[in-house]
Amino acid sequence: MIEWRISRGRMGDVFSSLIGQDDAVSTMRQLVRSPVHAFLFTGPVGSSLHDAVVAFAAALQCPQHGCGECEACRLVLEGKDTDVYFAERAGVSWRVDDLREADRVSRRRPLGSGFQIVVLEEVELTTTGSSPSVAALLKSLEEPPARTIFLLSAEEVPEALDTVVSRCVEIRLKAMSTGDLAAILVREGAQSDDALRASAAANGNLRRARVIVRDAALAERIESWRTIPERLNGTPATSAALASEISASLDRAVAPLQALQDQELERRSTDARDRGQRAVANRRDIEAQFKREQRRFRIDELRFGLTALTNVYRERLAQALDAAAEGDSKSDYRVSTSLRAIDEILESSQRLSSNIDETLLLNDLMLSLMEL
Repeated sequence: MIEWRISRGRMGDVFSSLIGQDDAVSTMRQLVRSPVHAFLFTGPVGSSLHDAVVAFAAALQCPQHGCGECEACRLVLEGKDTDVYFAERAGVSWRVDDLREADRVSRRRPLGSGFQIVVLEEVELTTTGSSPSVAALLKSLEEPPARTIFLLSAEEVPEALDTVVSRCVEIRLKAMSTGDLAAILVREGAQSDDALRASAAANGNLRRARVIVRDAALAERIESWRTIPERLNGTPATSAALASEISASLDRAVAPLQALQDQELERRSTDARDRGQRAVANRRDIEAQFKREQRRFRIDELRFGLTALTNVYRERLAQALDAAAEGDSKSDYRVSTSLRAIDEILESSQRLSSNIDETLLLNDLMLSLMEL
């Protein structure tokens, strides 16, 4: 996953960057003054979990509990504090070896006057895979050194994590509104119109919003989805052409994410050279993770497009219902076809969860809509 540095800009303290998370921020400002050995940050996809973890880590290292201006805050916010360790997993799930390395780091004495902070993100992935590693994580949490603090995050908290949760103080973040996302994007340099458009398309996901705000073709793609019904002319050739057009637009949508990933890999390469290493450790695994992130982004983009298409048929349904209320004899047919179209799109969206072939799904959907 791409790591985002918190923009320092004009800010009150390190927590002021967490727009829309007032309750969580209030809790963090209290907890940072009397920290325990482990905290678990939870929240839905894209709810700025990473930003919250970084801000809290900075506050833990800051003599003033997160002023946002001192050297301790600066080092953490810029990812340069050697006592703040972001553990990395080698594969899709956390392996025992990954957690043993994190445990080894947790045993270090901090070089500075603050804490040794160990960050493990997406810890729900300790419960998955052929060899779940949650027991190794639990062992580390049960025997922490005095000056070590673990910061964990999870978008989901399965039952298998219950024992881990019991060893932590939980900090809950909420889903972000379109306005919250737009405010963050504007603060990070986006134009207001671009920020609003990207936020509306991000479905509460900050990571996705940060990518698509860089995408100048977003408005064009929205319009392309919305014109699909009027371009379906009843021929299979047209349906196939539209399916191919959508697939190509998904390729273009992923391009800004790929660019960010290239920047991240270059940053890691620079860091490796600065440490005297010849190459980035686990580069192949990192590239595999990037591929998975691209796949998730592509599915999110497709869901977004299906939502835009659904809205067109909902508008048609509303118009047909208004016409029926006025006695239009043809409106019943338009109501029926609009409802059937919405059902077809919903079914296609649900099929995305089954890892179905994208081309097959799009062709099936276009052929179904062609008949309505």
